[in-house]
Amino acid sequence: MWRRAATAALALGAGAGGAAIAYSDDPSATLKICAHLPPRLLRDAATAATIAFDYQYSLLGLDPGTPAWLSAKHDAHLRSANRLQELCFRNGGIYIKLGQHIAQLEYVVPEEYVQTMRASMLKRCPVSSYEQVCQVFGKDMGESPETVFAEFDPVPLASASLAQVHAARTHDGQKVAVKVQHDHLTDTSVIDIATVGLIVNTLHYIFPTFDYRWLVDEIRESAPKELDFLNEAKNSEKCVQNFRRLSPHIAGSIYVPKVYWTLSSSRILTMEFMDAKEVTDVKGIKELGIRPVDVSNLVSKAFSEMIFKHGFVHCDPHAANMMIRPLPQDSRKTFGWRRPQLILLDHGLYKELDYATRISYASLWKALVFSDEKSIKENSVKLGAGEDLHALFAGVLTMRPWKSVIDPAVDHLVLDGSSTDRSELQMYASLYFPQISELLRRLPRVILLMLKTNDCLRSVNHALLKKLLAC
Repeated sequence: MWRRAATAALALGAGAGGAAIAYSDDPSATLKICAHLPPRLLRDAATAATIAFDYQYSLLGLDPGTPAWLSAKHDAHLRSANRLQELCFRNGGIYIKLGQHIAQLEYVVPEEYVQTMRASMLKRCPVSSYEQVCQVFGKDMGESPETVFAEFDPVPLASASLAQVHAARTHDGQKVAVKVQHDHLTDTSVIDIATVGLIVNTLHYIFPTFDYRWLVDEIRESAPKELDFLNEAKNSEKCVQNFRRLSPHIAGSIYVPKVYWTLSSSRILTMEFMDAKEVTDVKGIKELGIRPVDVSNLVSKAFSEMIFKHGFVHCDPHAANMMIRPLPQDSRKTFGWRRPQLILLDHGLYKELDYATRISYASLWKALVFSDEKSIKENSVKLGAGEDLHALFAGVLTMRPWKSVIDPAVDHLVLDGSSTDRSELQMYASLYFPQISELLRRLPRVILLMLKTNDCLRSVNHALLKKLLAC
């Protein structure tokens, strides 16, 4: 079995390397990068083999569902999550993006993986050297950052999986934020996606119930779009236009930084610099005279408009991609509080929902709110869950067990974030892991991204509620 996996790994690596060189804008540089492919493949294979052996050995001879089996499985999940985290950091690039995807799939993948990735993936992203930044500018703009801008801070303000952001000032005196892609990421992404696929396919081969090939398919489709910053700029402008055209009642409360097109390229994005608070910075938001509950309501309204009306949805709404400031030129106050304006950042990942999908998704949420079991099943089937897994789909969407989903009580869908709530959800996620894996395999990818968006928004709202109660 392992000999076949190793042969497949070598074939896959050779094919990925050849494709990367063939389609690269800089074949010589990509050839050098491909020289690092063997050690990456070895790391991938070693990690996959170690994880597989750990699960097989740790659960050997234990009866599924017993306390001993659950304890051993928890420990194996934790060890494996740490190994996967280390692999993501060592390989970087698309691997970091994979870790971030996992961190946002609460109760969809084992809790140990979610918490391990969430604790690190948004905080320990790679940082390109200033020399590497200059190389990107040289290739894309033909000049150094100091020539393109009147001022350019070589120390980044922040770094993410695919890029980092620098403060700069244009020659006409405008302060801007400059997003610079990590060098050679476009080339290495071909190799990275192939090797990530190797890990997932190997684990699925050994454990048929572990089927996260859909995650690799999603990264394979979304990565090229996220790596094209001109596509991101177009998405940001379309988002603004949709709010102005289709949601004028809320358009003034939504803001997207202006793009400086003449100072941008596929790997460099120059935007208006925003002075605002991160969406979950409750203390900072209150210092601006804004109520956190108003922020929560605005975030929910904005994404409801995108999902149900626009059909063009920002699918990466984690806390670092949303900022809050007081609504400019607004003298109105509610009981002394100022009205918020939501600033949306990072427009690289959007999905379009067709009319039929929006209707079915809206009908499903209406059925969930009113505990309409017949309609929940009907619309879950329309969205691809199937008759046998409609109850599980409802549970994944709401983060509530089926008995709570169909409970007629007004507050049946309320999550208070208590330890009891979390323990119950973790227990269900562990018990129904094979069924959850099958559900994710059969759902259309656009619905999978809606699940991810749903989880991101739930996390933001939970953080606002939790921190508000703690203040």
